[in-house]
Amino acid sequence: MARGRKPLPPDASRRSDLLRAAARLFVEKGFDATTTRDIAEAVGMRAGSPFYHFRSKQELLKAAMIGGLEAGAERLRAACADIADPEARLRAMVRAHLGNLLENECPAPMLLGETRALEAADRAEIAAAFDRYQHPWQTTLDALAASGKLASSAPPVRLLLFGMLNWTPQWYRSDGPLTLDQLAAACVELLLGQPPDRSVSG
Repeated sequence: MARGRKPLPPDASRRSDLLRAAARLFVEKGFDATTTRDIAEAVGMRAGSPFYHFRSKQELLKAAMIGGLEAGAERLRAACADIADPEARLRAMVRAHLGNLLENECPAPMLLGETRALEAADRAEIAAAFDRYQHPWQTTLDALAASGKLASSAPPVRLLLFGMLNWTPQWYRSDGPLTLDQLAAACVELLLGQPPDRSVSG
């Protein structure tokens, strides 16, 4: 538990445990192959207990994605608050996004393909949450393009960046040769086509 964070009430804590376990299993096994029994066993519950908190596996998926995106967006805002320079802001955002994926058990961006299992209204809610998450990225890329540090900030550039970042859990190992800081710097260098600015701290 993070220092200073108030403990969750028992029901809220169990709900949070279910969401984390469900998100992890949906990524590892896929939505269709993951059963509610799998999710319950992952948190030490009886097979039917998840339905005390969620009406269906679909509702679990929706809640895991929206909750993950909102938590990730909050960490993103905290990481780049008061950073005016767009390159420094991009570096902070990339590091925060990698931290969401690899340190904070926040695989929501990797679950977007599973939204096919949801109703149209639920997919629209998730799309809106993802749009809110993407907005500061596009603003930052636009600023970099305007300053001449990025050749283009067209939407495919943002989507290609997310594709690169979201694939890292498939191969990155925390005990490997790269730290997350080094990985983040390499990602930005690849996007901007230049070595990182050593004068930019953090």
